[in-house]
Amino acid sequence: MAVTYTNAVKVARMGAVTTQSGATAVLEIGTSAMGAILASFTLGNPIAGAAAGAGVLTLSGFPKSATAAATGTAAAARIRTGTGGTDIITGLTVGTSGADVILDSLSITSGQTVTLNSAVITHA
Repeated sequence: MAVTYTNAVKVARMGAVTTQSGATAVLEIGTSAMGAILASFTLGNPIAGAAAGAGVLTLSGFPKSATAAATGTAAAARIRTGTGGTDIITGLTVGTSGADVILDSLSITSGQTVTLNSAVITHA
């Protein structure tokens, strides 16, 4: 049987993502299973406004740009604390549409400018 959360619990859990991210959270874009980090974006403080009705957290301050650190195909993303690099949320999908994290392109070359257009996390 699947676990079901009330909307109030979903909103509270997504709010915890914002709280745990702290003042210097980063969103990292990586290859499959985060095998290589392609680009890293510093997020705002807080990273988002309040979570919406069914636990939808829309990150703020976009678009953002960063210089790619490696070459590869963007396939995954995660949010980490900026100090200590502790994972806050992992397993985020990446795409040019219809994903948690929206980039301008999934094909990334070291040194290029990568644009992060938006990020929306929805509670399962």
